[in-house]
Amino acid sequence: MKLIADWIVRALVLLVTAYLVPGFQIESVSTALMVAFVLGILNLLIKPLLILLTLPLNILTLGLFTFVINAFLLLMASSLVRGFHVGSFFTAIVASIVISIVSAIISSITR
Repeated sequence: MKLIADWIVRALVLLVTAYLVPGFQIESVSTALMVAFVLGILNLLIKPLLILLTLPLNILTLGLFTFVINAFLLLMASSLVRGFHVGSFFTAIVASIVISIVSAIISSITR
């Protein structure tokens, strides 16, 4: 049950991000659910490898390079899901930051 609730919350975070960030577009709620699912899979399979490969850079930037990794994963998801568009790499980085902030706010409210 918690997994489904987390999935729905992530989809809502993506919809909020689409509202706040120009160039970050999600066509519908069902698209947001699909993007949340795809991002979950990418975070499970690819993100650990990317973090390991970029560990020195992540250490040098005190973890800020993680936003670049997340932006890359958003761009990957946009190429996999119809109805989800990220305008540019800069848009993906801004969206990555907004997603982190909105997720932190929602997490602090729900706990």
